[in-house]
Amino acid sequence: MSVPLAYLGVIVIWTTTPLAIKWSGEGPGFLFGLTSRMAISAVLALLFVRLLRTDMRWDRGARRAYLAAGLGIYGAMLLTYWAAQRIPSGWISVVFGTSPIATGLMAWLWLKDRTLTPVRLLGLLLGIAGLGVIFGQAERAGAAAVVGLGVVAIATLIHSASAVWVKRVGAGVPALAMVAGGLSVATPLLLATWAVADGAWPDALEPRAAASILYLAIIGSLLGFVLFYYVLKRVEATRVALITLITPVSALLLGHFFNAEPLTVDVWVGTALVLIGLAAFELRPQHVALLRRIRRI
Repeated sequence: MSVPLAYLGVIVIWTTTPLAIKWSGEGPGFLFGLTSRMAISAVLALLFVRLLRTDMRWDRGARRAYLAAGLGIYGAMLLTYWAAQRIPSGWISVVFGTSPIATGLMAWLWLKDRTLTPVRLLGLLLGIAGLGVIFGQAERAGAAAVVGLGVVAIATLIHSASAVWVKRVGAGVPALAMVAGGLSVATPLLLATWAVADGAWPDALEPRAAASILYLAIIGSLLGFVLFYYVLKRVEATRVALITLITPVSALLLGHFFNAEPLTVDVWVGTALVLIGLAAFELRPQHVALLRRIRRI
């Protein structure tokens, strides 16, 4: 599989996921939407592992990788689903856009990743500044929105820590097996949480909620996680985290057009800063040297 194509697939899936999360909680509640999504995904993942004869390893390294992935899925998704009922869907991607800083620092501490050069750090900071401008509008939305954004921020830290932990374990587990293993850890935890906190089976499901649950189960979880871990194995952690600097803009636009979520001048200013940050992040040492030579001419 082409790494750029997989990278693009993750961007598209992560763009559509926040709005689908919001819609999936309409009617049955966020816990049922999340738990049913992950249960379906786990069954499908294990089925595909068997059908495709994927090497589902159970050695110590593989078990640690499954644990790292599963705890990340459980914690990040549980908090994100809770917050999605209190804030616009696009804001979820805005907050998750801060994960490059957390991921970069964690990778620097745990993986001794030295790709966080001064130029890339500047790009990340510019991107975060742009997200901060967009984030600032939440202060005018009330206490519930502030709490929701804070919860998503915690989910972002859990997601970043999980990604770096999987990278640090370095078990070399195939992407599909990693998804199946991670979901096998997360799903029982979610089922237990749903049983204790809710446990009520909905009498009926709205068509949009049912379609969103199926989309998230098949595309958002199964395909999305496969592509994510495929990319994670082949790209440094900070570059993987760059995805979350792209998806806030596309998710905000999607929420605006399909869910009437507001777009203000702050959003466009923040978008410009994010794009400038992306350009700075993509500069390579040879590009910097070329610019210096041009400047001296």
